[in-house]
Amino acid sequence: MAHLDDFSHRHLGLSDGERSHICDVLGVDEVDQVIQNALPPDLVLAAPVGVGPGCSESQLLERVAGLAARNSPRISLIGTGYSDCHTPAVIQRQILENPAWYTAYTPYQPEISQGRLEMLLNFQTMVADLTGLEMANASLLDEATAAAEAMAMCRRLSPSVSSRFVVAADTHPQTLAVLSTRAEPVGIELVIVDAVQPASVQDCFGVLVSVPTSTGALYDPGDVLAEARRCDAISVVATDLLACTLMRSPGDMGADLAVGSAQRFGVPLFYGGPHAAFLACREEHARALPGRLVGVSTDTVGRPALRLALQTREQHIRRERATSNVCTAQALLAVVAAAYAMWHGPEGLVALAQSVHDRTARLADALREAGWRLRHDTFFDTLCVEAHGRASDLHGAARAHGLDFRDLGADAVGLSLDETTTEVVVDRVLAVFHAVTPPSVPDHPATPVREPLPEALRRSREVLPQAAFRRCRSEHDMLRELRRLADRDLALDRTMIPLGSCTMKLNAAVEMMPVTWPSFSRLHPHAPDDQTEGTRALIAELEQYLVEITGYDAVSLQPNAGSQGELAGLLAIRGYHRSHGDHGRTVCLVPTSAHGTNAASAVMAGFSVIAVATDDEGNVDLDDLDRRLAEVGDRLGAIMITYPSTHGVFEPRVAELCAKVHDAGGQVYVDGANLNALVGWARPGRFGADVGHLNLHKTFCIPHGGGGPGVGPVGVRAHLAPFLPGDPLAPVGSSPVGAVSAARFGSPGVLPIAWAYITLMGAQGLRAATADAVLAANYVAARLSPHYPVLYRGSSGWVAHEVIIDLRPLTKATGVTIDDVAKRLIDHGFHAPTVSFPVAGTLMIEPTESESLAELDRFVTAMVHIRGEIDAVAAGVWRVEDSPLRHAPHTVADLLGPWDRVYDRTVGAYPDGRPRPDKYFPPVSRIDAAWGDRNLICSCASLEDLVEASNQAAHGIAMPIHAG
Repeated sequence: MAHLDDFSHRHLGLSDGERSHICDVLGVDEVDQVIQNALPPDLVLAAPVGVGPGCSESQLLERVAGLAARNSPRISLIGTGYSDCHTPAVIQRQILENPAWYTAYTPYQPEISQGRLEMLLNFQTMVADLTGLEMANASLLDEATAAAEAMAMCRRLSPSVSSRFVVAADTHPQTLAVLSTRAEPVGIELVIVDAVQPASVQDCFGVLVSVPTSTGALYDPGDVLAEARRCDAISVVATDLLACTLMRSPGDMGADLAVGSAQRFGVPLFYGGPHAAFLACREEHARALPGRLVGVSTDTVGRPALRLALQTREQHIRRERATSNVCTAQALLAVVAAAYAMWHGPEGLVALAQSVHDRTARLADALREAGWRLRHDTFFDTLCVEAHGRASDLHGAARAHGLDFRDLGADAVGLSLDETTTEVVVDRVLAVFHAVTPPSVPDHPATPVREPLPEALRRSREVLPQAAFRRCRSEHDMLRELRRLADRDLALDRTMIPLGSCTMKLNAAVEMMPVTWPSFSRLHPHAPDDQTEGTRALIAELEQYLVEITGYDAVSLQPNAGSQGELAGLLAIRGYHRSHGDHGRTVCLVPTSAHGTNAASAVMAGFSVIAVATDDEGNVDLDDLDRRLAEVGDRLGAIMITYPSTHGVFEPRVAELCAKVHDAGGQVYVDGANLNALVGWARPGRFGADVGHLNLHKTFCIPHGGGGPGVGPVGVRAHLAPFLPGDPLAPVGSSPVGAVSAARFGSPGVLPIAWAYITLMGAQGLRAATADAVLAANYVAARLSPHYPVLYRGSSGWVAHEVIIDLRPLTKATGVTIDDVAKRLIDHGFHAPTVSFPVAGTLMIEPTESESLAELDRFVTAMVHIRGEIDAVAAGVWRVEDSPLRHAPHTVADLLGPWDRVYDRTVGAYPDGRPRPDKYFPPVSRIDAAWGDRNLICSCASLEDLVEASNQAAHGIAMPIHAG
């Protein structure tokens, strides 16, 4: 019997009696026997990993409070794209701290994701409106990587044969760093220009300028953008959404693309992330837009419904031909930003921006009166004060007054104001400048004082006219709106989400608590280290935990998604080879069983991709590997494998595979997407991996948030450690690889979650979690195998932490598709497993260690019942077109309206025949994906135009809808 203070028995869903029952079903004596049978014996660790014993929740909170107390943040005026802000309490409590929002999965099953899709559509609409462009995606990872994605998009769109991408020097330093990292491997020449003039863009494929600039200048780059267009170059403007409520939008200035961060719209500083970035474009470029795009479509009776549109999941389908490796977004933070705009409304946002701008202007006037010169005479919220050798004195005085200024070298300091800046803070800033004598520069010409936001730069178009941003004025309205949207969705707080490869496991409340503590969340990412001792101690401890668990020698937490971890690991391999003069090792082998984003990441890192086949048992085909190794010879750079494989098996000859690649001079990358099947039992860094990323948003309990945040740290053996990602604030070119994300530690705001999980579980708890995950998967496989073929079991006859069932024979015999099964599961109250990945026509199921036996059995019962309906189709009871499978999912409107179907209403509503008062009903029926792609509507303005049609459809009248 577990002690009440033992956290692990709260995390694990199975009781001792339930484990015994499952062991009896599987024919084994104890739990450990299952994983020992499944894992190759030479991989099994002799002892638990060295992360120490677990602790109780109260002990954890004491420890984390002690770490928080070691942080001593000053008031930050550093800026550089990061602004402190007030997160409205209703948003913090009802979104950031609400499991209905943070435990949701990416909306790949749109019928049960309408709430978060509507909020993401609001985010897209907000960004498009403020930037003056027609389309925006549903968020990207951070502003720097959004700029890098824009650079790649420019190259795809421009007919120019030039390899040059021109960037204004007065761009945020972290953006310049990530652009440099991403440009070099793919042959882009990054040209950084002090002052971008029309002549600067006459031989390039793209140009990026910042308005406002990093040091605060506001100007109209229209002549540069027009010249870029004349020269077939694509233009990008990096901008600030709050400034866009007052200034002319990038689109009105002539930009083709706009990038930036929505962080200051209610998302805490989080010491650098997670934050929702954005990329907006003109409508003509929408089909080249990377990342996720929410679009309006229709369901089976013509009701407007939302879904992910166009290239969603293209990385898994197009592989090395994908336009991006981005497989996640920052959905939770985008939802917060959209809610912030809804809460303040257009008038509130404009008033907020005007207040910040007015306070900045008054500070500027006072500084000039005190004898200080400003570098720019037009600005929004940021001032650059010329110090002429006195910067060090100013920084010292600022620290004495509890302030941080931006370090711009010896001759200038930066000051950025935000909505939290009070008059008291302004007085303290002025006290600093009065305490330091302004430099005497008699030969410096006086700068004429102009209006800080001239009329020619002012916004003329209306701000956010859409109803979504005008209907929530009271907290009551906002509370109900957020509840309405949450109720439209299925998240982990309602039901098991059995997604293979995505590991939807418990995100314990105690693990989530420190995320919004101000001592962690209000740290600026560029704050001096003396303010961040507690957070950095937590990060260092988490890094050491991950070293112990994985067997690597060093870990970087900078990659802020699994895709960025893949890129970082491959860049490390590339850097290592090049440091030895092996510039020709440019081939990356990617087995067909590898994780879906691997091939796209390899291309982004400068590799060409060659596929390696898998055998009938789901393993990498070593004979085909030998052929590929002989074919590429000394061009071999790396192989990327996923272990256990995406086919859900522990490959018995993985050590042999690693040895073959090493003997050929290559490096072995092990994708850690499936690390939940290894923790505590085997370590990739000790069975042959040189490098690999791991997903903290899967194995280590950071929640998926409806499609982000994610964290994908990269681990390496010692020989690759010098090639881990560099500090984004270091001079460009100062590290062998450079930065892959905007902040030094990626998304440190959510790192306390993973740290807390490991600290709570301890070595024995982690080992038990892995064993239970493998136990549960094998139980589901055993229960379902009489009804559905299990595609792969590996040579041992056991699956790993996930199981793939094959519906292709049933589809061929009956016409029932994998989508029919996925949508019918909604009627049973379940999110579908992973559909048609990695094998088309299959379902990949991962139950995780967090589910109880009752929930596992409920899922199995649903799947068995669905098999019975498939058999009824086969027997001719229903034609597949008339069956509840094809009509699934069933909405309340469907069930209450006219009924002409060949089965009873209760069959549609309650497939198991047991009415339940708490049953989930989806708000829309099956969505027409093709219609949405043919009629691309990606803003909530259009959705509002469809309300009348929606009302008509709700009464059973089909209303075809056409885009205007």
